[in-house]
Amino acid sequence: MLAFLGAVICIIASVPLAASPARALPGGADNASAAAASPGPQRSLSALHGAGGSAGPPALPGAPAASAHPLPPVPLFSRFLCTPLAAACPSGAEPGDAAPGEREELLLLQSTAEQLRQTALQQEARIRADQDTIRELTGKLGRCESGLPRGLQEAGPRRDTMADGPWDSPALILELEDAVRALRDRIDRIEQELPARVNLSAAPAPAPVMPTTLHSKMDELEGQLLAKVLALEKERVALGHSSQQQRQEVEKELDALQDRVAELEHGSSAYSPPDAFKISIPVRNNYMYARVRKALPELYAFTVCMWLRSRSGGTGQGTPFSYSVPGQANEVVLLEAGHDPMELLINDKVAQLPLSLKDNGWHHICIAWTTRDGLWSAYQDGDLRGSGENLAAWHPIKPHGILILGQEQDTLGGRFDATQAFVGDIAQFNLWDHALTPAQVLGIANCTGPLLGNILPWEDKLVEAFGGATKAAFDVCKGKAKA
Repeated sequence: MLAFLGAVICIIASVPLAASPARALPGGADNASAAAASPGPQRSLSALHGAGGSAGPPALPGAPAASAHPLPPVPLFSRFLCTPLAAACPSGAEPGDAAPGEREELLLLQSTAEQLRQTALQQEARIRADQDTIRELTGKLGRCESGLPRGLQEAGPRRDTMADGPWDSPALILELEDAVRALRDRIDRIEQELPARVNLSAAPAPAPVMPTTLHSKMDELEGQLLAKVLALEKERVALGHSSQQQRQEVEKELDALQDRVAELEHGSSAYSPPDAFKISIPVRNNYMYARVRKALPELYAFTVCMWLRSRSGGTGQGTPFSYSVPGQANEVVLLEAGHDPMELLINDKVAQLPLSLKDNGWHHICIAWTTRDGLWSAYQDGDLRGSGENLAAWHPIKPHGILILGQEQDTLGGRFDATQAFVGDIAQFNLWDHALTPAQVLGIANCTGPLLGNILPWEDKLVEAFGGATKAAFDVCKGKAKA
C-alpha cells in the first residue's frame, strides 16, 4: 500500500510536465533561454529524481550543441515505482496556448489524480484502522493467554511479523491480513473455551477432579469396606446372642446336674414327679432357699396351703414363704420371729395367726384372704384356727413379683436375714386365686381330696433350690407318719 501511495505521488508530480510539452527552440541560446524560463518544472523534477538530477537530458557525445530539430524525449525512471515521464519540461507557455485536445487530456488527468488521491487517503485510513484492530486483538490475545495453562501458552513460538520486512512491502500487507485472520480465529476459540475456565476459577477452592476410573475404584472399595463392616457387626451380634444362649443352656444343664446329684445323694429311687417331693433347709442361714419360677398375676383373693415341718428348736419358725414386688418387699409374707406368734403380712399390714409349729412334726397350714374388707382365715391340719378382717382391705396383690420359700426378702429377690430364715421341710405348696371352702381345706389336710393350685401347683419344674437347700422325693400322705 505504501508503494501504491508513492506511485500516486509520482503521477501527481508529473502532471504539470505532461500539460506543457516542450517545443524545440532553434539554437543553443534558445534552449538555454527556454531552460531559464521554466525554473518551476525543473525543481519539481529535481525533487522527484533526486539532487543529482539535471533539468534536461545530458548531451550525447559527438552531438552538436544545438540543432534545428528538437531532440526526441528521453524517458526518466524514478527510484520509486513511478510511471515513466518524458524528459522534456514544459515551456513557460500559458494553459490557454495548449491545443483543445491537450486541454481535455489535462482535465482528465487532473480528475484521475484527484480520484487516486481520495482512494489513497481512504486506503491509508483503512490501514490505520486495521493497525488499531491488530493492536487491540494482540492485547486481547495477550490477556487471554495470561489466563491459560502454561501448556497452551507454550504451544508454539510466535513470530514477530512486524519486523519481517519493510512497511512498504505488499507481502507484509498480505501477511498482516493472514495474521489478523489467524488471530481472530484463535480469539474465537479462546472465547468459546473461556467461560468454562472462568467458572472453574470463580469456584472457591475447587477440589481436584479425579479421573472417572479412580472415582469408580474408590466407590467400589468403599462399598466393599462398608459391606465388610456390616458383616462384622452382624457376626458380633450373632456371637453375642449365641454366647448368651450357650450360657443359658449351660446354666440349665448345671441345674439339672445339681438336681440329679441331690437325688442320688438322698437315694431318690422312689422319686415320682410332679408333686412327690419336698424342699429341705437343714441350717439357719441367709443363703439356703427355694425359688418359684412362675410369675404370679394380680390377685384379689387367694388361698395358700402347704405342709410344714419346723426344726427350729422352739426359737421361732422363721419365714416359710415371702412374696415381694417392685416397690414393696412385704407384699405377702408368712413369718414367725422369735417367741412372737406367727404373722401374716399383706402390703406391710399385719395380722397375727393362732398357729403353732413347735412340735417338730408335719402340719398342714392353709391361709385364705380376700381384698373385700380384708377378710382372712387361718387353718391348721384342716381346722379353722382363726379369722379376721381389715387386713389390707381393697388392696390387690400386685403381679410379676418373686416368691421365695425359706427366706424373708428385704428387697426384691434378695437381702435375706439369717435370723428370719426357715429351718425344716416344705412340701405341697399350692396357690389358688380364690378362697377355698373349709371342706376343701379339710380334704387336702386328711389326704382325702388332694387338690393342686390353679395359680401355682406344686411341680418339680416350677421350684428351684439354691445355696444347699435340697429336693427330695416325698409323698406327704404316705410318709408323714414315718417322718
